[in-house]
Amino acid sequence: MRWLSANVRRLAVFMVLLGSLGMLASMAICVADVIGTNFFDWPVPGTLEFTESTMVLIVFGALAFTQEKRGHIRVEILHGFMGPRAKSFLDLATHFLALVFFVLLAWQSFGELSYSWEIKESTMGTIRFPLYPARLLLSLGAVLLIAQLVLDVIADARRTWRGEGPPGHADPADIAKVS
Repeated sequence: MRWLSANVRRLAVFMVLLGSLGMLASMAICVADVIGTNFFDWPVPGTLEFTESTMVLIVFGALAFTQEKRGHIRVEILHGFMGPRAKSFLDLATHFLALVFFVLLAWQSFGELSYSWEIKESTMGTIRFPLYPARLLLSLGAVLLIAQLVLDVIADARRTWRGEGPPGHADPADIAKVS
């Protein structure tokens, strides 16, 4: 179990770093596009298509890492009034529902990835970007989140059984630290 947890963490950190590079590249091309359009009347071709593709990496690349840090948004109106076992059970229920949702999402995304690969699907802009790399990144991000959610469901079930409370939520400053 620790081996799987350590490897999921390594992959999640790698995906976050890859997403950070994608965000940096997207920002650079957008700045170049704005400067080129406003000052030289020459926009950078393919900016929209490139930024659309990197958005998938930025969002789905960070899901597993954020889950591992317990950094996703949650509503805690009644959570503070519950005992430790009830809190762990609620975490178990929400993580299980998220697991079901992302299993369905991954299943459908692999079908879309396969179809996109078969027909060599690409964007319709000035530069034709293939869509299957973005679909692949979506599928990989979903699978990585599924692995993290499986680990969390098992941990939540153990805590619920033992009557322990869930671990504390991540401090937003700690989430920003990728190390």
